[in-house]
Amino acid sequence: MTAVATAVSQVLNETVLIVPGMHCAGCMAKVERGLAQVPGVVGARVNLSARQVRVTHYPAVTIPELTGALEVLGFASQPRLGETQAAPSAVKPLLAPLAVAGFAAMNVMLMSVSIWSGAEGATRELFHWISALIGVPATAYAGRPFFRSAWSALRKGRTNMDVPISIGITLATALSLYETVTGGRTAWFDGTLMLLLFLLAGRALDAAMRDRARAGVEALLHQAASGTMVVTVDGTLNWVAAPDLVSGMCMRVAAGERLAADGEIVSGKTALDQSLLTGESAPVPAQVGTAVHAGTLNLDAPIDVCVTATGRDTSLAEIARLMEAAGQSRSAYVRIADRASRYYAPAVHTLALASFLGWMLAGASFYQSIVIAIAVLIITCPCAIGLAVPVAQVVACGALMRKGIMVKDGSALERLARIDRAVIDKTGSLTLGQPTPDATALAALSPEQAAVALGLASYSRHPLSRALSRALAEADVQAAVLEDASEQPGRGVHARWNGRIVALRRPDVAGAVAVALDMEGEPVRLITFVDRLRPDAVQALAHLKSQGIASSILSGDNAAAVAHIARATGLTGQSSASPRDKTEAIARLQGAGHHVLMIGDGLNDGPALAAADASIAPGTASDVGRQAADIVFLGDSLMALPCAVDTARRTMQVVRQNFLLAIGYNVLAVPLAILGYVTPLIAAVAMATSSILVIANSLRLVRAAR
Repeated sequence: MTAVATAVSQVLNETVLIVPGMHCAGCMAKVERGLAQVPGVVGARVNLSARQVRVTHYPAVTIPELTGALEVLGFASQPRLGETQAAPSAVKPLLAPLAVAGFAAMNVMLMSVSIWSGAEGATRELFHWISALIGVPATAYAGRPFFRSAWSALRKGRTNMDVPISIGITLATALSLYETVTGGRTAWFDGTLMLLLFLLAGRALDAAMRDRARAGVEALLHQAASGTMVVTVDGTLNWVAAPDLVSGMCMRVAAGERLAADGEIVSGKTALDQSLLTGESAPVPAQVGTAVHAGTLNLDAPIDVCVTATGRDTSLAEIARLMEAAGQSRSAYVRIADRASRYYAPAVHTLALASFLGWMLAGASFYQSIVIAIAVLIITCPCAIGLAVPVAQVVACGALMRKGIMVKDGSALERLARIDRAVIDKTGSLTLGQPTPDATALAALSPEQAAVALGLASYSRHPLSRALSRALAEADVQAAVLEDASEQPGRGVHARWNGRIVALRRPDVAGAVAVALDMEGEPVRLITFVDRLRPDAVQALAHLKSQGIASSILSGDNAAAVAHIARATGLTGQSSASPRDKTEAIARLQGAGHHVLMIGDGLNDGPALAAADASIAPGTASDVGRQAADIVFLGDSLMALPCAVDTARRTMQVVRQNFLLAIGYNVLAVPLAILGYVTPLIAAVAMATSSILVIANSLRLVRAAR
């Protein structure tokens, strides 16, 4: 066998590294390219939201080799210790510098107003010194995020977008201090602080969005129990933490507990709430031989479960990996920024140096030439471009929040604007996810039967019994007085009424979402349950169609239930779809060139929500469904869907306008700076003005989202 064939036959390993220093598309591209050059590394994929990189490599590659390669690139890293470990928040380190820059900028601007108003002599010098005392330490502190990043790149012989920013800030501050010491007329502390304020604001907005986007997998992995009681060989019970479980152990799971691992029931009979895994609210009967999964809730009775898979091998962990793999950044603007970041720093350095040398050769003094170079560095700061996307996203997100639509990942608006296909889960998404007794079935009950049914249902905590109790109580039914009532796990509620045996139990009809009312001497009455469509569901689907979005149902529920909802909505539907089935269905649509919106509410929808181009979940969704989705609507109406799409499309129009404003500013301002018509102060004011224009244009979204 050749060496190549031997290598190919090896099993590949995966290592996840936490890289806290990544904060932009340029960092992402640099990390992926750098790791790909390590011998034995097959591929590297960055999740910028989680600030992690998943490296696929041959076993011979060691973790120190990977972290060493990142160290050469200027990025500190460490291996992820567990599935739930994540990088620290990217927002918190920026809050204090942002506050300092804002406070200092306001105070220095007050000093500058007096100077602009004509203060001369000792008064001007006093204001310059006060500005220096405020501005120098504030700049040193508030500029640390940029200084650290720039220094880290430079000491590794590389550059990044923070290098020209740091150089411009440092030179402007140093020259302002020189002017202050020598009694000069002009200092630019205000412009430097204003520059820092806008740069930090843009970075903080972007970091806040990314922190929100990474929470889905962490929420998912906390759904399994932290541990369980294990039956030992001699029959005693011991508590064992979930990480210490191994295949072959026997878990004893009490009613009301969640499973800590996958397994097979070896003793007992119960009903399971698998809504976290399947998205369906109807309890599922389980008995000896039934395969069960971590995160499932045991409803009725204690069961013994033989462990078959733990930790990373459980179905829950597999769903988490699918979500994480699908949750990489897919933004077109990230790709644009990636390409731009490779050329921005060298281009700005070259432009500033050329301006300096050109003016020196033209006979200008060193002072005049360096002032022009500083102005070029400041005026080319990509502040307006950096704000073009996050400000529009934040304004749009705020407007949608006031309408009960919560956007958790601002970049989702970009993806949502391109949607042309929508796949919608049935239970809890198209429907309310709250089974209620069918009105026809209730009307068929005699007054005595209704009274007995309410009396029996009041003794049970089963979800269907509780729904039946509510419906009968709302119909002013008075509960019958029962004797010897008892609930038998898996067999329902049994009692005596007027000397007759009565029961509310599981029906004999397989697959029916129903309860059977059994009264001695009478035929068994089947009380079926229905899941009502959400308000305005048909109208919302019509709006989506008018927006050019075709919709279909993608559900884990049975074929009959899906067919009923499909008829009511006029949609086509796929039933009995597993989490992998859903992600594969979405992948097929994407492969055909469609941009797919997924609407779902259960844990089983998590991978599909993450794999789709954009995703929306109702507020009633499971914790994992809400975390995995880009957008959550808090009301019952499905009109939130077309509203979110319309706002997303308007947002992207504003983003494109913002880019035109920012680029237009540079086209006009940079030549003026090179020609010497712009001082560092004017450059900072011009930069701030371009940013204000971008912000003002974005604020139009407040009115557009009403």
